[in-house]
Amino acid sequence: MTAEQFRRIALSMEGAIEGAHMGHPDFRANGRIFATLSPGEKDGMVKLSPEQQEEYLHAHPKAYVPVNGAWGRQGCTTVRLAAATEATLTVAMRLAWLESGKKRPAKKSRGNRSL
Repeated sequence: MTAEQFRRIALSMEGAIEGAHMGHPDFRANGRIFATLSPGEKDGMVKLSPEQQEEYLHAHPKAYVPVNGAWGRQGCTTVRLAAATEATLTVAMRLAWLESGKKRPAKKSRGNRSL
């Protein structure tokens, strides 16, 4: 898998656009990032649900690893491009794209701010 293949798969998702986030390419749909390429474009990232991430980590441990820290615990998954296949990445990308379209829960109110 190459960065260009990753990019092509990401941009094949309906409504996907390429932008930049913190100096590296990102891919957004519905105003939300669902995938990124690392600086140097040797790795990618897809935002899966924690349950989807667990499945990928178990089935493809050489290609998919959790991002470090809290983001990884929330489903952000590093894609080692050299070890990933187009077939598995296409499914992971579709899952990440679908996750980007889900509505987030409403934020809790912090009380009356008009005082």
